[in-house]
Amino acid sequence: MSRSSKKGPYVDEVLYNKAQQAKSAGGRRAIRTWSRACTIVPEFIGLKFEVHNGRKFIEVYVTEDMVGHKLGEFSPTRTFKSHTAVKATSA
Repeated sequence: MSRSSKKGPYVDEVLYNKAQQAKSAGGRRAIRTWSRACTIVPEFIGLKFEVHNGRKFIEVYVTEDMVGHKLGEFSPTRTFKSHTAVKATSA
């Protein structure tokens, strides 16, 4: 279920303020966050975020195409470990 259009996108206030400070300071260091539900806004373009996936932080560089998506979409929480191989039986 999506968020009501009347409310607008969810942007974490603390994260937004950190992004503003990083932009004005040059933005070389990554900003650590646990806020996976935060929507990416145009002010985040060109910044690096370290998004927590439950176990570790995954670095995400925000580009123009990511605007409108959530930060958590770019930090996968599950790792795929290939399907087991079927052994061929010789007759």
